[in-house]
Amino acid sequence: MTLGPPPPRAVQSVHPAPSGFDLRQAVPLPAFWLLVVLLLAGLVRIGTLLWAAFTEHPVATSVAVGLFALYAVPFWICVRALDYFEREPPVLLVAAFAWGGLVATSAAIPGSAALHNLLAKLHSTEFTAAWGAAVAGPTVEELVKTLGVVAIVLVARTQVNSVLDGVVYGALVGLGFQVVEDVIYAVNAVVIAGRGDEVTPVVATFFVRGFLAGLWSHTLFGALAGAGIGYAVVRRDRSRPARCAMAGLALAGAWACHFLWNSPLLADGPGTGGFGLLLVLLAKGVPSLVLILLLVRVARHREADYYTAQLAALDDPRIATPGELRALALGHLRADARRHAQQRAGHPARTAVRRLQHAQARLAVELSRAGAAVARTPDVAVPDPAGLPAAVDRWRAEVLTQRDQLRELGHPEAVAPGPAQGPGRRIGAAVGLAVLVLAVAWAALSWLGAA
Repeated sequence: MTLGPPPPRAVQSVHPAPSGFDLRQAVPLPAFWLLVVLLLAGLVRIGTLLWAAFTEHPVATSVAVGLFALYAVPFWICVRALDYFEREPPVLLVAAFAWGGLVATSAAIPGSAALHNLLAKLHSTEFTAAWGAAVAGPTVEELVKTLGVVAIVLVARTQVNSVLDGVVYGALVGLGFQVVEDVIYAVNAVVIAGRGDEVTPVVATFFVRGFLAGLWSHTLFGALAGAGIGYAVVRRDRSRPARCAMAGLALAGAWACHFLWNSPLLADGPGTGGFGLLLVLLAKGVPSLVLILLLVRVARHREADYYTAQLAALDDPRIATPGELRALALGHLRADARRHAQQRAGHPARTAVRRLQHAQARLAVELSRAGAAVARTPDVAVPDPAGLPAAVDRWRAEVLTQRDQLRELGHPEAVAPGPAQGPGRRIGAAVGLAVLVLAVAWAALSWLGAA
């Protein structure tokens, strides 16, 4: 990674982050009240459905809500951690999740049913039975989910200042939709089973929709569409038609990924039994997963380049050394630095490195907010930090405090020696995760009698 000024594309795709989100500023906006009304309407709709299910099957419904609520926690943590430098306001994250779980889900239920009926009238019942879910599901669901990101933009435009922000909001809209939809599927499975208030259909739905479909489901589709909205908002160097076209292309990509997943393609499978079904799921899901992960990787690197360049422009090794700038930009290198500090100087050093990295990230964001942008040409001077706002002084002082703490511990630089360990560990972690998912999927299929 270059430690000097970032390339123009990196600067163009990230705007200086605002100082924060004040809900009082959004209250006068018509978009805010429209969002509130839609969320309340969705709450009434979904709440009514779940209350009816709870009244008839209290144990099964409670287990379904509990399982998928816990299931959402690691997804929430991972999505929120995508943007290490400039974290989004919690109230907007909750609003995005609520839009997906309440507004999008309640709109998709009648919308998908109506489109199914329309397909049956325009084509045939056989076509609708085979392809209805692939056509109606993406068409209705991706549109209403993307509108959730648009609603966030209308309410808090300044909080969407990079493509990565669009990814985060879109992913949380998708996560909310995924969780509530899965709860509804689990409750319906109990009704279809017709064996009373038992949890077996709920657990079966949890395995099928959680483990087999969860890695490449609505969270990823929403992230892709959200990236398009983020691009349309922040890339003001592009023409409006170009930005709208990119947003439309991202939405089309989310639709295509969803269409592929719902389609009956490869329905016969490469073989029979659980293993053949598992191969079909991987063939449909992995391409979408890889595509969106690559998109997230590019967006994260662009944002990291922009913010680390704010620190690099200070040219002060007490604030950040070249090695620390490189580590700060990459999550696995940040983790390596913390791990190495613990190995050398114990847990206090690990804590100091973590706090130093956090303070460096916050300082970079505050520098961008203060207008201390990286010099575009060598003859442009970098502003003196002493003349910048109090937030810059605060985080600069915190960086120096943690630096002094590390020096006292005999570990002056927050880096890990040698890059060789990082890739190997990442590959090992990826392989281990894949093996774990496959093992869980195989166990679930065997338990469900598919193997």
